[in-house]
Amino acid sequence: MALKITDDCISCGACEAECPNSAITQGDEIFVIDPEKCTECVGFFDEEQCTSVCPSDACVADPDHQETEQELVTKGKRLNPDKDYSGHYPSKFKS
Repeated sequence: MALKITDDCISCGACEAECPNSAITQGDEIFVIDPEKCTECVGFFDEEQCTSVCPSDACVADPDHQETEQELVTKGKRLNPDKDYSGHYPSKFKS
């Protein structure tokens, strides 16, 4: 599922630079995540980078955008056609 940024956001901007899909942008009052670009960092990292750097724990799962690992990979392939998703790629879904 895509992530979202809650009202707990302090607009520090730490998350924006960490997103491999450029899904995070400055909104009117807080940063926002575009669910069409968020892949939960699947293919890049084994944990969501925005959540790992957010000092206010404002990056959370968005229950309105639930997706399987395969759906996230498909989205990632569309967003990053040159990235290799065959075989072994980082994902929080893998143990």
